[in-house]
Amino acid sequence: MKGPLFYSKILLFGEYGIIKDSKGLSIPYNFYNGALKKSENRSEKALKSNESLKRYVSYLENISPELVTFDIRLLKQHVNEGMYFDSSIPQGYGVGSSGALVAAIYDKYAFDKITVLENLTREKLLKLKAIFSEMESFFHGKSSGLDPLNSYLSIPILINSKDNIEATGIPSQNNEGKNAVFLLDSGIIGETAPMISIFMENMKQEGFRNMLKDQFIKHTDACVDDFLKGDVKSLFKNTKRLSKVVLNNFKPMIPQQFHELWKKGIETNEYYLKLCGSGGGGYILGFTENIEKAKQSLSGHKLEVVYNF
Repeated sequence: MKGPLFYSKILLFGEYGIIKDSKGLSIPYNFYNGALKKSENRSEKALKSNESLKRYVSYLENISPELVTFDIRLLKQHVNEGMYFDSSIPQGYGVGSSGALVAAIYDKYAFDKITVLENLTREKLLKLKAIFSEMESFFHGKSSGLDPLNSYLSIPILINSKDNIEATGIPSQNNEGKNAVFLLDSGIIGETAPMISIFMENMKQEGFRNMLKDQFIKHTDACVDDFLKGDVKSLFKNTKRLSKVVLNNFKPMIPQQFHELWKKGIETNEYYLKLCGSGGGGYILGFTENIEKAKQSLSGHKLEVVYNF
């Protein structure tokens, strides 16, 4: 048995801001994927995944039936028969490893599920987001539900505000383009929960709240608009501003050894770095107007191009 594939995702803009109603833009990233599987010869990784699924089933049993109901009997049976989530998505890297698992479980075991083939009205998208938020909270303590939503639908999602999300189109890739979005591997596994609690702690300070509203959210919203409009010049101007704000105010979320590299990008204009997901490790997201120059500048680091334009 092998279920359909669910892909990783990248939140291009909106990390932390969407908690406080900024815009956000999330795109599928098909380089990594995962699927539910059953097989006889199971690796250590498969056994570990199966153990985790057993705990997850108990959690799903307690989700309010008004929100969503599952075929728990079948799910339990499959898990007891050794089902696991076979995934190439790196965990703790900010590209949605738990989101893909949640999407796969919903797809296979939810009753009355909303499918990708329907006319996806805003109400349906919000309903899915609420279901996925509850399902993914098992992994992070608090989840927006966006990662599984992206993985499940496999289309770019524009977040206008908490209660206003829509499927969107993004400017098409141009493989000859020098402008690029890339992932930089920090080599460290990041954990979401501790980063979120640092953020929530900072939110108690008025100065931090003002910075978030007047700078961070303002630049994030501008980046989303520029990206969707294809206004490249303005996009890089705003990404630079955003990169600066993050360096000055989100230092705990940036691994220590990347502080200088982050600053270098802003000073040389060769690339701009930003958080990918909650930070603390995993991937760092980069934007550059000249990918070859950025590669030279960041030589010695693992770099994956996600999108050329």
